[in-house]
Amino acid sequence: MEQHRARLEEMLRTHGPGSRPASHDRYALIGQPETLIILERMENAPFLLRSQWEKELETVFLDDLEFVWGLRIRLSP
Repeated sequence: MEQHRARLEEMLRTHGPGSRPASHDRYALIGQPETLIILERMENAPFLLRSQWEKELETVFLDDLEFVWGLRIRLSP
């Protein structure tokens, strides 16, 4: 978390609760405690995360988080 503090703060500021994008429910995960775990997996095991996510949850939430986090490798189609 310390390594990505500035990035996390920017993500919360621009897309977190109370932001204009959040008012459209597009970035529901941002600001949730579990987001830290999801981001860690996104950085360290992105393909495993996506394959497991697709089995259980709507991908739009992961796609939106991936977009805001700015992964170097896009995992969504």
